[in-house]
Amino acid sequence: MITKEEVLDVQKQWSGGLLKIVEKHKNNEDFISEASGFIDKLYAYGYGEVLFKPTLATDVQFRLNKAAALSYFVAGNPDFSEDKGFALKGWTNVRWENSAIKLEENFAFAMGNYYFGNSDEEIKVEFSFAFKKDIKGKLKIILHDSHFPYQK
Repeated sequence: MITKEEVLDVQKQWSGGLLKIVEKHKNNEDFISEASGFIDKLYAYGYGEVLFKPTLATDVQFRLNKAAALSYFVAGNPDFSEDKGFALKGWTNVRWENSAIKLEENFAFAMGNYYFGNSDEEIKVEFSFAFKKDIKGKLKIILHDSHFPYQK
């Protein structure tokens, strides 16, 4: 059974991992390897497709493999020319507000808002995540859908 604490821990790891990529980029260190490890640690791409719809993707909205996800976070892949590197935007904090966390026997779901802050702004993004444990018992992201709130 997956626990709420495990979901909250993965969210904390996700935030910390994103900020570590930011730090490596800022310090001219190997942020691409850091991002690759971040994806391997938290996403289930090693076990099959992950349903990933990132916030700032329009031309290629869905990122179903690791290469596509990596491009979203750090850019540089010519197959995804719209990517500017979400993790390269100088974020200094990530704050999660879960609307709900639903636990099932082998799956967990979280939905709410997360907020990304840097020296210029804080942006609000809506999210839905689904999680499943891998064969080693580690909770992995199998669905990541995020987008800006509806604007009238």
